[in-house]
Amino acid sequence: MRRVLFAGPGAPASHESTTPVTSFSIGDTDFLRDGEPHRVISGAIHYFRVHPDLWQDRIRKARLMGLNTIETYVAWNAHEPRRGEWDATGWNDLGRFLDLVHAEGMDAIVRPGPYICAEWHNGGLPVWLTGGEHALRSSKPSFLADVSDYLRRVYEIVSPRQIDSGGPVVLVQIENEYGAYGADKAYLEELVRVTREAGITVPLTTVDQPTHQMLADGSLPSLHKTGSFGSRSLERLATLREHQPTGPLMCSEFWDGWFDWWGGVHHTTDVEAAASELDALLAAGASVNIYMFHGGTNFGLTNGANDKGRYLPLVTSYDYDAPLDEAGNPTAKFHAFREVISRYAPVPAEVPAPASPAPELTVPLRRAGTWTDAAATGEPGERPRTFDELGHLSALVRYDVDLPDSAGGLLIVDEVRDLAWVSVDGQHVGTLARTRHNRAIALPAGRVLSILVEDQGRVNYDHRLGEEKGLIGVPRLDGAPLTGWRSTPLDVAAIAASEVFGTAENGPSAWTAEFDLDSPADLFLDTSAWTKGYAFVNGFFLGRYWRNGPQRTLCVPAPATRQGTNEIVVLELAHLLEPIAAFVSAPALGATEE
Repeated sequence: MRRVLFAGPGAPASHESTTPVTSFSIGDTDFLRDGEPHRVISGAIHYFRVHPDLWQDRIRKARLMGLNTIETYVAWNAHEPRRGEWDATGWNDLGRFLDLVHAEGMDAIVRPGPYICAEWHNGGLPVWLTGGEHALRSSKPSFLADVSDYLRRVYEIVSPRQIDSGGPVVLVQIENEYGAYGADKAYLEELVRVTREAGITVPLTTVDQPTHQMLADGSLPSLHKTGSFGSRSLERLATLREHQPTGPLMCSEFWDGWFDWWGGVHHTTDVEAAASELDALLAAGASVNIYMFHGGTNFGLTNGANDKGRYLPLVTSYDYDAPLDEAGNPTAKFHAFREVISRYAPVPAEVPAPASPAPELTVPLRRAGTWTDAAATGEPGERPRTFDELGHLSALVRYDVDLPDSAGGLLIVDEVRDLAWVSVDGQHVGTLARTRHNRAIALPAGRVLSILVEDQGRVNYDHRLGEEKGLIGVPRLDGAPLTGWRSTPLDVAAIAASEVFGTAENGPSAWTAEFDLDSPADLFLDTSAWTKGYAFVNGFFLGRYWRNGPQRTLCVPAPATRQGTNEIVVLELAHLLEPIAAFVSAPALGATEE
């Protein structure tokens, strides 16, 4: 036995462990724990998608399903949204999260990227890094310098929590599905060098979808290859074995569900089919990481987006049809997976309590005023400034320009990223949407053109990572360039917190209300009577809502509520069908494909 003090960043000063020092390595056919064969049965929980007060509950429920390991990504842009402003506290306290995993008697897998995908905005890369950068995820020196600084900060937290130091961390991943993006071996080699020099001694892995090209491009001979897939398990394991003749087989992302986008359906997977695939994996002797065990929520403005020819922003919920739902309740998939795991490993006798109905109540909303009619600021420019040029991390920028000779005509923009509300002299004219590939709109005669542009979520996959947001290029009116644009960033969270609203009769409106609770409780806020905007409870930014669906409720975690009086603020971009705030008993994530 060795007494270990966790003194790394984010560790509680007095946290001690008397866990025996152990080893974790890769054998000819198995992972080896203290030299004995060991199977990893893991589940993914992203600490940055779960309220910190709920981490312990989610980790405990993972153990009760039979898991022995928790896996998490590390989101760089959550820790360092602005260059040099590193934060590893509160929601970003990775050290505390890993300590809670350890306290539950479980192991941990850490995947720091730097790219994580995860349906998280910009794939986890900070906007300050990607703006104007044309060689992402490469051995370009300027990119590697920033990545190396980031990884060293993460490893300051992870290194003292490795298994051979008495901690929970048994595996660390290099990059993430890199074979789907590039084949720069020098880049991967540098990530390995930085990782080892920072004191990481546990085995290093990579993950790729099991195609020959991706497995060949996405790894190095010194790294242990794993696969990501959700079906045809035996076929995919065979392909993985072709590229890795020895060592344990592992599916590091067993996709047990899927994510949703605005305007689509709520994706689910058949419980029996998912359980059967898990059984096939375990019967083959493979290790597994279930992606996701608990998805959580894209609180605030953290949702990503996909663009494979059509831009599709992702919804606020990251329920993922996982074994533990968005609110942390066990689902039918939880119990089916638990039964499968029990065939191959010990499972605790205790099971989590089933979900109970959330409190139901409805309160009237009061119109508090308008909220996007701030006076235009900044010096006029030849063209609209992008969000990136403004260093703006919130959802909206308002662009104003004087119309020559107060004339109307046909307005054409190069591109709008991502959704724009167009008005002339305060009167709404129409919208331009990236999803619809809109670029033109007819304007009436008037003096001032205003365009309110929303960043709906940064693309998190492939080569559109890091693209700028806002009005792109120089808009033209009847073919003539419009110049003299005033670009005003609007911080949604700051506006909601200040509750200082305008008095105009027209425009997006702010609404407020109070409601009482007997005690803090998980709630489900029904947004079906609203159109599009942002919601807050007691200052906690729940995220985006949109009648475009499929999502119809926003999850309110119990720690964001309080006994007695609670306050809700709604920033509506269009109009309310009915001025009410309704809380319902269960989530409504939309129609499925069935």
